[in-house]
Amino acid sequence: MEPPRRKQETLNAPLDHRAPLVFDTRELERRPGSMKRLSRTVEAPADLGVEFIGVAEGASVELDLRMESVMEGVLVTGTARAPLTGECVRCLEPLEQQCEADFQEMFSYPESGERLRKTAEPGEPDEEEDTLFLEDDLFDLEPVLRDAVVLSLPLQPVCREDCPGLCSVCGARLADDPEHEHDNAVDIRWAALQGLASSMRDGEQDNDPRPGGDGSQEK
Repeated sequence: MEPPRRKQETLNAPLDHRAPLVFDTRELERRPGSMKRLSRTVEAPADLGVEFIGVAEGASVELDLRMESVMEGVLVTGTARAPLTGECVRCLEPLEQQCEADFQEMFSYPESGERLRKTAEPGEPDEEEDTLFLEDDLFDLEPVLRDAVVLSLPLQPVCREDCPGLCSVCGARLADDPEHEHDNAVDIRWAALQGLASSMRDGEQDNDPRPGGDGSQEK
């Protein structure tokens, strides 16, 4: 799993109020205690997932948000729901699931960053680096959404909890044939070792210069 992106990365480019994951907080008027709820359906950004499962780019993500004005900025609490697609790690069959991820994040006013810099002691960790800021009363939810969804995903997704996987001999999907078996089946790892040992014996006999290779010695 990729580590969550550093929050400071979101400050590198100006926000576009037309972007689907950019939200406006001006209605809160910076009055502590004021609150706004909203729901929005957006298209999923690219690379919203892990190796075996994730939200397909462009899939519908349903967002329910609560934005609350506090002294330092705007506290955003929400839930994201999205369809997941991937493959079972045991039988490699395609699978579809649903994701529901909760999140909460503080988006600070720009002047809060100034206060952090003024009060920071030399040698202390840079708190500003881990802080998300409002920009012209706008905030970008994408890094928060990405972290919440990715961290909620299973690292070993399965099509069902008791999926038996694939046959180690022929690769058949065992769920399709519960009685599947092989007569005199040998573990393929042991079979490889047996083949290697046989080849070594044959090579020793070919290289033996004595007649018959029986170990006799003339006197």
